[in-house]
Amino acid sequence: MASDLPYKPKPGEIPTNPGVYRFRDAAGRVLYVGKAKSLRQRLSNYFAPLHTLHERTRRMVTTASSVEWTVVDSDVDSLQLEYMWIKEFDPPFNVRYKDDKSYPFMAITLADEAPRVIVTRNPKIRGAKYFGPYPKVWTVHDTIDQMIKVFPIRTCSDAAYKRAMQSGRPCFPGQIGRCGGPCSMKVTIEEHRAMVDDFIAFMSGGDSRFTKKLTAQMQQAAADMDYEAAARYRDKLASMDAVLSKSALVLPADEDADVFGIAEDELAAAVQHFIIRGGRVRGVRSTTIEKELDISGAELVDQLIQRVYGEANPDAIPKRVLVPALPDDARELELWLRERRGKSVQLKVAQRGQMADIMKTATLNASQALMLHKSRRSADYVSRSRALTDLQEALGLETAPLRIECYDISHLSGTNVVASMVVFEDGLPRKDQYRSFNIAETTDDTDSMYQVLSRRLARLNDDAETVDEAGNRKRFAYPPQLLIVDGGQPQVAAAARALKDAGRTDIALCGIAKRLEEIWLPDDDYPVILPRTSEALYLVQRLRDEAHRFAITHQRKRRKRDITTVLAEIPGLGETRIKTLLRHFGSVTALKNATVEEITQVSGIGASLAETISEHLKPR
Repeated sequence: MASDLPYKPKPGEIPTNPGVYRFRDAAGRVLYVGKAKSLRQRLSNYFAPLHTLHERTRRMVTTASSVEWTVVDSDVDSLQLEYMWIKEFDPPFNVRYKDDKSYPFMAITLADEAPRVIVTRNPKIRGAKYFGPYPKVWTVHDTIDQMIKVFPIRTCSDAAYKRAMQSGRPCFPGQIGRCGGPCSMKVTIEEHRAMVDDFIAFMSGGDSRFTKKLTAQMQQAAADMDYEAAARYRDKLASMDAVLSKSALVLPADEDADVFGIAEDELAAAVQHFIIRGGRVRGVRSTTIEKELDISGAELVDQLIQRVYGEANPDAIPKRVLVPALPDDARELELWLRERRGKSVQLKVAQRGQMADIMKTATLNASQALMLHKSRRSADYVSRSRALTDLQEALGLETAPLRIECYDISHLSGTNVVASMVVFEDGLPRKDQYRSFNIAETTDDTDSMYQVLSRRLARLNDDAETVDEAGNRKRFAYPPQLLIVDGGQPQVAAAARALKDAGRTDIALCGIAKRLEEIWLPDDDYPVILPRTSEALYLVQRLRDEAHRFAITHQRKRRKRDITTVLAEIPGLGETRIKTLLRHFGSVTALKNATVEEITQVSGIGASLAETISEHLKPR
């Protein structure tokens, strides 16, 4: 219960003001930082009865030993303070950003006497104008190569520029036609600055005036039979087209927006950030996030917006930010972004038209990125080998567990009890060897675990010497090196009892407890704590989550089959009418509570059949 948390504040101690709160562990480390419009209302959610909390929230509050808060004047102030504290303390239970590599940008160093265009990963060059980020370095170089054919601005280093200006001799890039700055001795500083302005104007919006001007010049040169000049204008137009073709026009030409597509599951999320300037996609950024607490999509958007724009240059913040869901403090986020940008910013959900199409594309890319992130990590041979080796060392096994079986129990309020068995070999799932179990009678989860493992081990012993026609041992009878059960000491004790009764001393056993992601061994008073970043823990978590998913899937199929069976016993109901009834009422319970008149409103159900259905479903 909530009283199990000794640090729970007394009634009335928590203020109702807006503010920011921090959970700390016994060592004083900040575990989680959050903000609230009403501190009392928000914190009361954490001190609800423990069994009602999500497993990862429960793990956080039971790991913590204290909670503290700071009252602020406004919701915007709480947002700013939350961001500062997250940056300062890096709390382990706030969302963790993974694979967030530094992306290459194109930058024009406007603070220099003669600005130059460079490729950089440093987003904080003083006075620089940035374009991007770009997914690959070569795409930035390719764009610059095309652009300097049309706007030949400076590309040489500061040292080369200084040397050329002092000696009066062109810099080396200028001698080979790769630099058009004043150091090339072809233009003045003022003329070069005007060319830089044109470069930026074109990159900012693909200004059509440049293409119109070049087209007119090419046509005039051709009319004057100056074919060499016409060819030069033609090549410049081709370079412009090459740059524009790399960033397709997706919105009106005056539209500046950032679009965030998010795909998530219980443990991770992938974000695709489309940067649209002048109606064209000018940059794409991909981020993978690991979630420690169970947070909603809107809360994830809240923290994502703070992180992306918290240290961004003011000119990098667009006038419109499109997200899949609005957080509760959307208005405060807009005010915060407005303060940083110096102009109004809209935070909105794209619901229709071109905006919705772009959001759909970003979300699709995020889904693929999440799937790719998980498959790459599990398919990486080095990571799998390290995981098995680390697991061997952590559990004190003689050899690495090449075959692992994981078991999970699932039920609905004590009914429809089922169990799942998933198999990993060499760190990869063997779905053809997954098994599910129905448990007719049981007293609790530990009894269910004992029953399932006893049945599994009995089959293993009975078929130990059985081989198929090809001389291979039956797959289900193949003995694992390690059994993992979903649970802590009680579940591990039940599994150990099943192993002992079956006479199996050659199979290792452990359990993973969701509260702290701790590994329990039989007869040990203290758990094995694997590092949060270890590949071994990732493998065990994946086994546990896969077993849980498989158990839930089996239970839902069984429940659906049971519901269909109940309705199929009613005379006059076939498969089509059963589907129609369930679609209309949503559940058998709702159908049981419906009147005859309500049932007759369903297409294809007459008064006589409605009375039969109602009579059949009445409680007896």
